[in-house]
Amino acid sequence: MRRLAARGAAGDVGEVAAPAADSTDCAQGRSRRPPRLIDLCAVWDPGVFLPAAGWKRASGTARRRLNEAETVSGLSSVREAQVERLEAARPCRPGSRERGPVLRMARQQPPPWVHTAILLCLLSLTGAIEIPMDLSQPPTITKQSVKDHIVDPRDNILIECEAKGNPAPSFHWTRNSRFFNIAKDPRVSMRRRSGTLVIDFRSGGRPEEYEGEYQCFARNKFGTALSNRIRLQVSKSPLWPKENLDPVVVQEGAPLTLQCNPPPGLPSPVIFWMSSSMEPITQDKRVSQGHNGDLYFSNVMLQDMQTDYSCNARFHFTHTIQQKNAFTLKVLTNNPYNDSSLRNHPDMYSARGVAERTPSFMYPQGTASSQMVLRGMDLLLECIASGVPTPDIAWYKKGGDLPSDKAKFENFNKALRITNVSEEDSGEYFCLASNKMGSIRHTISVRVKAAPYWLDEPKNLILAPGEDGRLVCRANGNPKPTVQWMVNGEPLQSAPPNPNREVAGDTIIFRDTQISSRAVYQCNTSNEHGYLLANAFVSVLDVPPRMLSPRNQLIRVILYNRTRLDCPFFGSPIPTLRWFKNGQGSNLDGGNYHVYENGSLEIKMIRKEDQGIYTCVATNILGKAENQVRLEVKDPTRIYRMPEDQVAKRGTTVQLECRVKHDPSLKLTVSWLKDDEPLYIGNRMKKEDDSLTIFGVAERDQGSYTCVASTELDQDLAKAYLTVLGRPDRPRDLELTDLAERSVRLTWIPGDDNNSPITDYVVQFEEDQFQPGVWHDHSKFPGSVNSAILQLSPYVNYQFRVIAINEVGSSHPSLPSERYRTSGAPPESNPADVRGEGTRKNNMEITWTPMNATSAFGPNLRYIVKWRRRETRETWNNVTVWGSRYVVGQTPVYVPYEIRVQAENDFGKGPEPDTVIGYSGEDYPRAAPTDVKIRVLNSTAISLQWNRVYPDTVQGQLREYRAYYWRESSLLKNLWVSQKRQQASFPGDRPRGVVSRLFPYSNYKLEMVVVNGRGDGPRSETKEFTTPEGVPSAPRRFRVRQPNLETINLEWDHPEHPNGILIGYTLKYVAFNGTKLGKQIVENFSPNQTKFTVQRADPVSRYRFTLSARTQVGSGEAVTEESPAPPNEAYTNNQADIATQGWFIGLMCAIALLVLILLIVCFIKRSRGGKYPVREKKDVPLGPEDPKEEDGSFDYSDEDNKPLQGSQTSLDGTIKQQESDDSLVDYGEGGEGQFNEDGSFIGQYTVKKDKEETEGNESSEATSPVNAIYSLA
Repeated sequence: MRRLAARGAAGDVGEVAAPAADSTDCAQGRSRRPPRLIDLCAVWDPGVFLPAAGWKRASGTARRRLNEAETVSGLSSVREAQVERLEAARPCRPGSRERGPVLRMARQQPPPWVHTAILLCLLSLTGAIEIPMDLSQPPTITKQSVKDHIVDPRDNILIECEAKGNPAPSFHWTRNSRFFNIAKDPRVSMRRRSGTLVIDFRSGGRPEEYEGEYQCFARNKFGTALSNRIRLQVSKSPLWPKENLDPVVVQEGAPLTLQCNPPPGLPSPVIFWMSSSMEPITQDKRVSQGHNGDLYFSNVMLQDMQTDYSCNARFHFTHTIQQKNAFTLKVLTNNPYNDSSLRNHPDMYSARGVAERTPSFMYPQGTASSQMVLRGMDLLLECIASGVPTPDIAWYKKGGDLPSDKAKFENFNKALRITNVSEEDSGEYFCLASNKMGSIRHTISVRVKAAPYWLDEPKNLILAPGEDGRLVCRANGNPKPTVQWMVNGEPLQSAPPNPNREVAGDTIIFRDTQISSRAVYQCNTSNEHGYLLANAFVSVLDVPPRMLSPRNQLIRVILYNRTRLDCPFFGSPIPTLRWFKNGQGSNLDGGNYHVYENGSLEIKMIRKEDQGIYTCVATNILGKAENQVRLEVKDPTRIYRMPEDQVAKRGTTVQLECRVKHDPSLKLTVSWLKDDEPLYIGNRMKKEDDSLTIFGVAERDQGSYTCVASTELDQDLAKAYLTVLGRPDRPRDLELTDLAERSVRLTWIPGDDNNSPITDYVVQFEEDQFQPGVWHDHSKFPGSVNSAILQLSPYVNYQFRVIAINEVGSSHPSLPSERYRTSGAPPESNPADVRGEGTRKNNMEITWTPMNATSAFGPNLRYIVKWRRRETRETWNNVTVWGSRYVVGQTPVYVPYEIRVQAENDFGKGPEPDTVIGYSGEDYPRAAPTDVKIRVLNSTAISLQWNRVYPDTVQGQLREYRAYYWRESSLLKNLWVSQKRQQASFPGDRPRGVVSRLFPYSNYKLEMVVVNGRGDGPRSETKEFTTPEGVPSAPRRFRVRQPNLETINLEWDHPEHPNGILIGYTLKYVAFNGTKLGKQIVENFSPNQTKFTVQRADPVSRYRFTLSARTQVGSGEAVTEESPAPPNEAYTNNQADIATQGWFIGLMCAIALLVLILLIVCFIKRSRGGKYPVREKKDVPLGPEDPKEEDGSFDYSDEDNKPLQGSQTSLDGTIKQQESDDSLVDYGEGGEGQFNEDGSFIGQYTVKKDKEETEGNESSEATSPVNAIYSLA
């Protein structure tokens, strides 16, 4: 489990709930993008705090200040002291009281841009105060085009220049240092209230005519501000010159350079190489493109001739690609065969007869060169060498190490790029090219120059009459830049003299300034590599204090964080500002509070008691102004149960917990990131408030999952890593080495194990002779090896593949290896599973399992089949067979034979085969069992005994003795029986057995035969026997009906199998109520009785009935049924007698009272002649389901006593069962009984039951108490 510390700036320094958005300051900005782990409080653009997330909205001046602040190598002593003091205070660095893991993560080094923005925020706390726009002020440039302005010739030209001032400034332009008269050119216009130039070409014209250097002037009555000198250039994408290129002829192994020489474009085009069919050229350390666009071959190989080579140039502005005519190569070689198998050969060059060479440099030439780079740019050093084998390139710096944080290698180590170069990156670098033949090096001397960069940029100066001040313009560069001062766009030397102004190099000093001193000053610092131009105005004002932010702001902050309350103000002379809390008289400064020069109040660590109303008061000699800020302190958002790292198998379910505690007054949002990107919740995922569940985990689900719990003010993050165990990737790059007659070494590269270690490798093979396309397992190896020696069989054209196995499963098979055929040899084994069996009485079929490809050992595999009779020891008969069977004809019946099958191929015979005993075909037995004796064991089983037949009469292998028997008749009169023949088998040569599952009280007949592999022999004489009486089967169709609450009617039918003469029925029944049982009662009935009525002892209890039939032998199988549940059993089931419960008695009393009241109302209504119909009469005939309606009365149907659906109701209210239509025919053949181990009958029969219909009583007025009440009414 990982814990990340990330607090939004609003959570660190507060969130403003003020009405005006433009009052957002350093304390209020925060990033809303969840993936950002470090937020800056703000960026200060003069007078306005910009949130860090809105850095792109900062003015060019602010962005330039940030960029240049990164590279400041020294500050003035005053500025250094200020920065040092502000760094100690760290007003923009969030304070935190995180738990241990959070603090550890928070200490990670932030990226450089974080330090830069923090530095800019610190500098802003002492920056000059902006003049409100309603006050008079000189112009200030707010937006302008870049110095090198390249435009698309297909679009209109736009040169930006915007400025602010009071009064609003007017604009004019110079072109190439001369006044540009816009009014004289109809294509040129200036935007309203702006100095932006628009050059329109919709009506024609050439954009190239307007190229040049432009400068914008913004002027009002207090001064003139200047833009940078903007160099306007039109993008160019010239066509490639037409040329016919002859084929390039080169010796294999020699170096080659294909020159691109693209046409000069503006900006320079992007170069890439493709074939004429637009296929990209594969590049590696042997073939690669240089920075100049040329294509370099360190050594040419024969396969380079398989394609042509075309240089392509892509131009940025026009979005066009131009293609140069293609080069074709003709490679001269000593080995004209382009064998692809040699490409990965460890000694590829010698295998192709290419001479090896020491390295030499193709670019740059010679052993030394020099290169100049400007500070802040990227330095690109390149070394491309030729040689055989292809040299490796390594980079070094003389006298030190390469800057690891800025250096990276490109183009297969042939290029070294150092980003954001500084002076310490100058020096000597050298590249070393080496192969096994030797090495060579090239030294590059790097000089770092610098265009001017600011050390101290001049700032606007706001003074009161009579005050002193200064403008400072300090810059550095290499060579040292010169400084030129201007005022209102004119050189300071030619400006009118001002006794209150003194120029001292890079500083202008003002003393006892007056209103006439107002102007805009320009500082231009330049050297041969560039220039910087800055505007700074001097404004002399007399203004009482005023507040610039909305009044009564609400700021919400997180407990224990650092925050700042801002109070933007303005006044001249600059007012002093003091802070008070809750109207108290003491000034807030010191301890937990710190007040900055710009008026911001910093609270170093927010506590609950810091909540309240803060008042800022600005005072100067002209008056005072005040504003209030209300501060609310909120509890921080914390993830107290974080997701944990998990390891899961593919297809399982994973749950990541994320439980959060937050301030209840803030809205909480919980979101998830995967690999620091927003997670898409698909149908396999379920996001809940405190967890994320992933169903059916797949390999793509692996990664880091971050729970982001955020409110309006802060956020907390917790990260866990999900590792998915998947099946391994397939092995690759199979290679066969150490080729021998009976072995080969197979080597492979393991695939990714997908987080589950590979335990085994299975090597499979396929051969193309016997079973082409079918893969067989060859061997298995541990997962720690990737090379193995395989034992091979002769004369097999092998092809191998490898399957990796881990705990999750098996990988897909690798791609097949190359084929390898072994030489032939005589067979070393013979076919297995040799058998001899007769298919007819006069033959014997010899069969065997054919040998596979790995045991054939040679071409034309065949089999030598030999046989002879076992007893006679005659000479061997033999025949050569190509298949897997042979039939020997004209054999005696069931005679043993000796059989041999030997393998043979074109290289020779296999070893001597083993002898196998087989038999010729069988014939039907000639004799039947004799002296068959029968003994009756019980009503369902008999014992048999017989004399065995002589072996020579069997004429085959004796399988069994078999008894055929059938039921001739029943001893019961008029009972039809099935005479279907049945059989009982007695395997082996045995003289006795038992026949079971007979029907009692029946006449049977029986015959016996001998059975061999051919079939049955003749039948013995027929024997007759009679089974005694048995117990009957269960009575059929046992029905329990309940016509009313006083009686229960029972009905049943005779047993399907009486198994004797019925002497009666036995009924046992017992009353039960829940778990309570009553006394069991036994009733005996005559054999002809099939109905019985039980009088209920109470209306609540139910009854359980058990009925069985009897013969002289005893009672048979019983059937059990229960009486239907009474109507109110829903209230009585599994309970004690409900009538004794107090609540039940009270309920009955209430019902009785309501019935009594209803009766009284009904009598009153009838006495007045009224009727009490339930529904209005309708002028439609009554349906068959409608009750008769006479005299206003109606039928009442008690829902509880309605018959069940599908029942039939008789006129007397009882439920009619469909009449039985069975007859004596039903006493025919049924299911078979079961016997104990000694053959005694268990007596279980299969009972045929018809579908029963459950019916209830039809409701009537006589049986319903409520109907009785209504009938009285």
